[in-house]
Amino acid sequence: MRKLFTPLSVLVALMFIYAPVMIASAPYESTMGLVQKIFYFHVPAWMAMFTAVFVCGIASVVYLFRGKQAADRVAVAAGELTVLFGAIGLVTGPLWARKAWGVWWQWDARLTMALLLELIFVGYLLVRKYGGPGSDKLAAAMAIFGMANVPFVYVSVNIWRTIHPLTTVVPTLGTSMGPRALAAFWFSALSFMLLFALLLTLRVHLEERRAELDRLYLAEEE
Repeated sequence: MRKLFTPLSVLVALMFIYAPVMIASAPYESTMGLVQKIFYFHVPAWMAMFTAVFVCGIASVVYLFRGKQAADRVAVAAGELTVLFGAIGLVTGPLWARKAWGVWWQWDARLTMALLLELIFVGYLLVRKYGGPGSDKLAAAMAIFGMANVPFVYVSVNIWRTIHPLTTVVPTLGTSMGPRALAAFWFSALSFMLLFALLLTLRVHLEERRAELDRLYLAEEE
């Protein structure tokens, strides 16, 4: 993976540099106009967040039932990225909503559940850092609980009346706005997913080095 790190970093940087060009060339949405282009960053950020949640949750299951420390390192790395990409989504969403619908925030099902999901993983990180002995297993249970909430966050807009667009927005994007809009969206989504993979690799590597340092300290004390 070390050999791939530099070319992957360059690729991600170039994609994020070029993404605004593709977004600028995408057509304007008929009712929201320019502000709708936040969509090309908002939705991919949530896609990266949901991926991070599932990585954290699955790794936590492996750690709880198999006791593998490597899985726990992946879980904590993914937990941090969940909070990072979730924060991007929670910032870009209100910016979009204020211009499109005239409100910064509304306590509807999707927004409230998304905020709660973010807070679950903020709690996960706090428990990991300040929970003391056994906090790793308690945090793992929190991550699994957070992962179980993702399907409800996703389908909430289809069940309850909300100002948030339905889940059909992305599947019908090519039909409603044309192929350039669809291309811009998936390019942005791929950029965020590659960024997630890059950051996850870095954080797991850091956790591995930290574990090695702890082993050296223990060996020195003995």
